[in-house]
Amino acid sequence: MKAFIHDDFLLSTRTARRLYHRFAAAEPICDYHCHLPPRDVAENRRFHNLFEIWLEGDHYKWRAMRANGTPERFCTGAAAPFEKFMAWAKTVPHTLRNPLYHWTHLELKRYFGINDLLNEHTAKKIWDRANARLATPALSAHGILNQFKVKVVGTTDDPTDDLRYHARIARSNLQTKVQPTFRPDAALAIDQTVAWNTWVDKLAAAADVDIRSLDALCDALKRRHDFFATRGARMTDHGLEQAFADFRSEAVIKAIFRKARAGRPVSPSEHAQFAAHLMLFIGRLNAEKGWVMQLHLGAQRNNNTRALRQLGRDTGFDSVGDLPQARPLAAFLDRLESENALPRTILYNLNPADNYVFGAMLGNFQDGHIPGKIQLGSGWWFLDQKDGMEWQMNALSNLGLLSRFVGMITDSRSFMSYPRHEYFRRILCQLIGRDVEAGELPADDALLGPLIRGICYGNAMQYLGLTTASG
Repeated sequence: MKAFIHDDFLLSTRTARRLYHRFAAAEPICDYHCHLPPRDVAENRRFHNLFEIWLEGDHYKWRAMRANGTPERFCTGAAAPFEKFMAWAKTVPHTLRNPLYHWTHLELKRYFGINDLLNEHTAKKIWDRANARLATPALSAHGILNQFKVKVVGTTDDPTDDLRYHARIARSNLQTKVQPTFRPDAALAIDQTVAWNTWVDKLAAAADVDIRSLDALCDALKRRHDFFATRGARMTDHGLEQAFADFRSEAVIKAIFRKARAGRPVSPSEHAQFAAHLMLFIGRLNAEKGWVMQLHLGAQRNNNTRALRQLGRDTGFDSVGDLPQARPLAAFLDRLESENALPRTILYNLNPADNYVFGAMLGNFQDGHIPGKIQLGSGWWFLDQKDGMEWQMNALSNLGLLSRFVGMITDSRSFMSYPRHEYFRRILCQLIGRDVEAGELPADDALLGPLIRGICYGNAMQYLGLTTASG
């Protein structure tokens, strides 16, 4: 019987198979945005069992398990690692047509050479075989990065982080370049007054600045931005429901700062005004350094308040938001553009209904000098699956230049996520191959090969300034 994950998985045409195996399969990986813990990389973490590397912190799996009637103790609770794994194994057969079914078996194949379909009957054998492989150096943190030819990793880091683990990584013999990414979301959250003041005090200590004024806050952020640059950072990242564009005078923003620093409540409108001011400030810093600004837009977070109280954030209770995006995003980008301070920007859209809104927005702010300066980022979170990836690439193809696309990211906390790049590449080649066989694209590998190789790896490396342009 043919293995479920085989050489031509997802590739239904002769052209798709040729394109994937000739141009995509062997390309290295530039994982320029993820949430891998830098400490795990610095310490070359060894994973004791399949739970640690595969289920620990994975809210995708928790959501599916809850939908299957699995009690919380097997998701985020106190059940033993093997009990949690067995609960997941019992859930997997119910995930047919969910991307988790594909990811699960692709990951078992690529990391452990396992072709068995996971269920409660095969679970013990798979657990034992995978754990034996995890005991080898090939599946340590460094071994995984080497095995999957990961050339660049962009972690996601708070401005107060001392980046000690990045310094250790830089001194190690790891061939992968691990870059921090400046994520100042906490600086914007002035509406959460107590938590914001605690964070500002932490920033003051990290930057060695007494933050009693808006100017001092901006000075501290700039110092940390500069410090991140010394550790190899080339990007900022911002997780926002929508762009902030309620621009007010500096006097108004200073008054809001003083109000919050004194511990008084800040209104939603004041929060939006303050956040818009800081986002412009960070955008200008990025433009000065030639950094890339990433805007992850459209998530509606923490919808289940009881679960939030009991389990905390990032436990699987977020969803796609439906807030208006076009007008504030255009206003924010235009304000920076009017100052000649718009950096290279990647726009990640979470609501598929807005793909054409975002895709059309790109063309308003391309500058005629940097290829693909404004990007439509790959399908993320709820859209990092077959349909979502195709929707994103179709919108980009129809409204912009697919050939300049900077491609896939894992956006993951898991070292088991690198087959996501393979998954994306197979979907890309299936999409292009289908067009070729329908007569909608020429069957010319001199055209198609560079397109595919660029999207898989080369475009991102060029965009980040890690390689020079090849044409």
